[in-house]
Amino acid sequence: MCAKVYAFCCFGGFQRGPAFIEELLSVIPNAQYYKRDTYDLKKIIEYANKKEFTSLIVVHTNHREPDALLIIGLPNGPTAHFKLSKLVLRKDIKNHGNPTSHELELVLNNFTTRLGHRIGRMDYLQAPNGFLLSPTFFRLIQSLFPQEPNFSGRRVVTFHNQRDFIFFRHHRYIFETKETKQAEVKGKKTKDSKAEAITEAKPFARLQECGPRFTLKLISLQHGTFDPRGGEFE
Repeated sequence: MCAKVYAFCCFGGFQRGPAFIEELLSVIPNAQYYKRDTYDLKKIIEYANKKEFTSLIVVHTNHREPDALLIIGLPNGPTAHFKLSKLVLRKDIKNHGNPTSHELELVLNNFTTRLGHRIGRMDYLQAPNGFLLSPTFFRLIQSLFPQEPNFSGRRVVTFHNQRDFIFFRHHRYIFETKETKQAEVKGKKTKDSKAEAITEAKPFARLQECGPRFTLKLISLQHGTFDPRGGEFE
């Protein structure tokens, strides 16, 4: 099933929030943004389920700055609460690129810990390290993105897990060839031997960051959808 993401912020009028939301919408395909106003989150979850959304993202703010993300898998959870820090918007990235509308590629790097398996896939499976993942953690990050990327667009989103901090990056890439010269000596190696330069073409990838750039730190994992009082946390 194609992902259908419902995104909204907790409070309006904050400084970098609108730009952050706009850049999130450019990264997550088929995402729609709505203002929360005074609606209760549980009511929003009911509405999103009726409209057959597959995920819900809440951007929380503090002192007019985005400081947390709440990602809820629909219709039955799980719910992950992340602290958001070190946010850098596209306009603040030097020599940034502009994303296209191509379906992007998803890279989950170093999700090898027990926590990493749960956040990265959230499937009911036996992980390579021997941990049995909980059936409540179905899919989280992967469920936000298409499973059939358009490789011609050369867009890639990376979630890199390091000591359970998750670093988010969004790039475009291009393959190029660079000619290198190597000296080759013909015949016996003597003082008078002459070296001939041989040109060799080596391929390499060049990256251009599109933004946004931020870091996530997991605060809590909850079975089911958002329920701060009666929910089961890990």
